[in-house]
Formats: sequence, C-alpha cells, structure tokens
Amino acid sequence: MDVDTRLLRSFVAVAEEGTLTHAARRLYVSQPALTKQIRQLETLLGTALFTRSRSGMALTEAGRALAAGAPALLADWDRMLAGTRRAARAGAKILRVGFLASAANEATPRIVAAFSRLRPDWRVEMRQSSWADPTAGLDSGDTDVALVRLPFPGQEALRVTELFAEPRVVALAESHPLAAREVIDFSEVLDEPFVAAPAQTGAWRDHWLATEERAGRPPRIGAVTEHPDDWLTAIANGHGIALAPESAARYYARPGIAYRPLTGVGPTRVAVAWPPHSDTDAVVQDFVGCCVTS
Repeated sequence: MDVDTRLLRSFVAVAEEGTLTHAARRLYVSQPALTKQIRQLETLLGTALFTRSRSGMALTEAGRALAAGAPALLADWDRMLAGTRRAARAGAKILRVGFLASAANEATPRIVAAFSRLRPDWRVEMRQSSWADPTAGLDSGDTDVALVRLPFPGQEALRVTELFAEPRVVALAESHPLAAREVIDFSEVLDEPFVAAPAQTGAWRDHWLATEERAGRPPRIGAVTEHPDDWLTAIANGHGIALAPESAARYYARPGIAYRPLTGVGPTRVAVAWPPHSDTDAVVQDFVGCCVTS
C-alpha cells in the first residue's frame, strides 16, 4: 500500500494539536481540506484513526499505533529529501532564497551582492511566495533560506534571526474619509473592514490584523487575499483597509491607494530563516551572515 506523505503529515499535525482547527493553521490548509485528508487516510488504512467530539480529536488504538511511528518516518524522509536537494543544489550551485512581498526592502540587493562576492560561483535564485505560505517555501522545502516577516506559524521549528524592524502603516483607498489625515490612530479603524491573509496562516494573519492591540474586539474581514496585486485591488476598490510595512508605500505605490502613518500598533519585524538541518550548510550560513552584516 502506498500512502502519500502529505496524508501522514496531516495525521501527525492533528494528533499533536488535538484539534482540526489548530492543525489546519499549522499546515496552512483549510479545515475542510484537512478533514478530507484524514478521511482519505482512514479509507486507505481501513480503520478510524480518531474519535471526534466537540472537545477535539482523540486517537483510537489504531491511531496511537500510527502516531508512535509516523513522526520518525517523516523525519527520516525529510532528512533524505533535504540531502537529495542539497546535492542537486550544490551541483547546479544555485541558492534558492524565498521571500514575501518586498523581502528585506532596500537591504535585499546588498545582501545578494555581498553573497555573490563571497560565493562568486553561486547564483541566488529569488522565489516569491504567496501570503498563504508565510515560511516563504521553507515548510515545503522549495527554498533553502528565506527572508520572512515575524511572527508566522511554525517558526519555532526553524532557525530565525531577526534583522530589523519597521513601523506598520495603514493602507486605504484615497476616497476613504481618513485618507485626508496625516496620522491615524489604530483606535479609529478598529471597526473598519480589513483585507486579510487566509485564515490558515494563523499568527501571520493575526499580526496584520493587529489582534493583540484590539483588546478582544474581533476584526471585520472585508476581503481575503494571497498576493500583493489582489491585496492592492481590494483596498483600491474599497473592500477594506489593511496594515502594511512602512516600505509598502515605496514598493507598492499605486493610484487610488494612500498609506498613512499609524499610531497604537507595534512594528513589523524582518528576519532570515532556515531549517535546522542547514546549520552545517556552509552556503546557507554564508547567506545568513550576509543578511546580518549587510
């Protein structure tokens, strides 16, 4: 019997998290999609793996047996896959760098230039990820190292070094009444509809909705987007406002959208992240060093 490792990862996430909701956020998938994957695995194995209740998902005896061995099996697969990708990357001498939106802003060209001087026979391949994957490809293994925004779900399983912080601003349609203001306080936009990232991105979405600064008041969601272009369109069309890095005013200037300084919220933080198995990867560590010093 062949079982997709994706199904095993879904099973392990639910077993460890105890609920479909938390597991879906950890895996960056919707809850219905995760439920379907668990049912598919149960069908393949011919047995129930969980008993479902309002309090969560409890492992059956068969589920406990699978949970005892699945994590080690997946860890061995990940190590083998990482070694294979590392060998392929070394042969081509390409470093895959994931990033979200503007990456490390103006520092990005300096980082790449510094790495190129240090490793002139290597080429940096920048790979932009959608906001549905705040790890910028690290979780799936599609990238070797990434420039990310903190916080994001799953960062505790990665190595993360913070590089700098920048203020958060508010992006809104130029026709919005508050667009005429020079500075806006977050308390003035609490009840506005917001353009948000997908729900499964968890802490990432919460940060850009400033849930910690809402004193328990839930946000109104006017639109959900995964890509900068869709995000800009939703704001320009008045579907909602959004929090953004201060640098968005430089990188994503667009007619019909105004960016205004915002008080009452903390900054956003930019970091470089890499998987633990790359702690001994000299090429990845050289890139990390360039991030820190550039």
